[in-house]
Amino acid sequence: MQQNRSQVTERDGLFELEAGSDVLDSPRYNHDMAPTKVRERTWNKWHITALWVGMSICVPTYTLGGVLTAYFGLTVGEALLAILFANVIVLIPLTLNAFPGTKYGIPFPVLLRSSFGILGSNVPCLIRALVACGWFGIQTMFGGLAIHLFLGSVFEGWKSLGGTGEVIGFMIFWSLNLWVVIRGAESIKWLETLSAPLLVAVGIGLLVWAMPNVSMTELLAIPPKRPEGASVVSYFAAGLTAMVGFWATLSLNIPDFSRYAKSQKDQILGQIFGLPLTMFLFASLGVVMTAASVKLVGVTVSDPVSLIGHIQSPLWVAVAMALIIIATLSTNTAANIVSPTNDFQNIAPKVINRTKAVLLTGFVGLALMAHELLKKLGLIVSDVSLETVYSNWLLGYSSLLGPIAGIMVVDYFLIKKQQLDLAGLYRDDVYPAWNWAGFAAFGVPVVLTLLSLGSDAFSWFYSYGWFTGSALGGVIYYGLCVMRAQPSVVKSPV
Repeated sequence: MQQNRSQVTERDGLFELEAGSDVLDSPRYNHDMAPTKVRERTWNKWHITALWVGMSICVPTYTLGGVLTAYFGLTVGEALLAILFANVIVLIPLTLNAFPGTKYGIPFPVLLRSSFGILGSNVPCLIRALVACGWFGIQTMFGGLAIHLFLGSVFEGWKSLGGTGEVIGFMIFWSLNLWVVIRGAESIKWLETLSAPLLVAVGIGLLVWAMPNVSMTELLAIPPKRPEGASVVSYFAAGLTAMVGFWATLSLNIPDFSRYAKSQKDQILGQIFGLPLTMFLFASLGVVMTAASVKLVGVTVSDPVSLIGHIQSPLWVAVAMALIIIATLSTNTAANIVSPTNDFQNIAPKVINRTKAVLLTGFVGLALMAHELLKKLGLIVSDVSLETVYSNWLLGYSSLLGPIAGIMVVDYFLIKKQQLDLAGLYRDDVYPAWNWAGFAAFGVPVVLTLLSLGSDAFSWFYSYGWFTGSALGGVIYYGLCVMRAQPSVVKSPV
């Protein structure tokens, strides 16, 4: 017989929900959004390390050094330091926002119900989802190109397809991504664990290939592309903000993964082991490979897919492309599909299940890449490049997502004091439908960021958007909650 009232139990600091009819019949609940059971939290520190290795080793990471030197006016050495510092900094919100996911087994959208309201959570969720869908499309473009080059190395006639072959590769890779995520979290864990050592091997192989053709002394001595005599501080800070923005998305929805962690220790160590060093080393590899590309293939090539495509040996091209397909798949499924899948379900959990949400993510990503796909098919002509979109996004979206990160941390640690009503997050009678403190704390930094775009005096607010946004959002949220005298602890009977 089904119990009427949900019960919450605690085991070694991990909370578990035994859902009763009050939750099971709620429009805010479905099986995929439900808190994970303690027995389902099977990811140890090495699984989480593998997750970050799998997500970090990807084409965009490879190109980060080039983005910082070309668009942010940094030297190679400054660019690599910015990447390392940024990923140490981003560990702070990543680790803090992972805590409630591990403790309560809840995904990102459900956690947001505490700070933005049961219905209000959909607004930041959809902002996060749209960004993820865009990245999903960009990564799928790289994966599709790798499939096209792989097939071209195996079947000679495939090369003649040109842009059409790339579009076919895109659709194959698009389908493969959706299939992995539809199969669930264990499928993703298996993929990340398998791919991590392979990706490290790819990096070592590329480095061995490149090092005889590049002088590190000459590379580090290349002058920066900024006005002579200009202070490095503002350029470095803008680049640092952009690099923090690279994982600003995951610093929000890390509960989507930490809900499967065995313990807080596992999620903390896994992230420390897996993120900063991997990002630094693979970005460094990208700088070295780009510098060596002139001697290796005769032209400067800034992405690994195109670089490997210049190799004359069909066998090595096929092997390398197969590994790049795995690398891009491991990044795309975890970083860019899991979050919007949960975010779209949050709109109407009883109507949108995981499979429908995955398909919705796929079609939105496809629509966002329609312009690029039509270019490849020769149906339209345009000068807009993916690289331009990519570099502009890094700074822009970090400014929008920073306040959400600050609000989440303040809400959980300072306002709720790490105590949530687990069953109440799935009902309409505990938390408000709309938490206007959250929206005010989010809206003020965003408005100031937009206003700063038209003001030279306040341009720094945009340039350092993630830092200014997260700090101001957190402070405003704390002040509004204190003034409203919101109860600090909301806890259901255990």
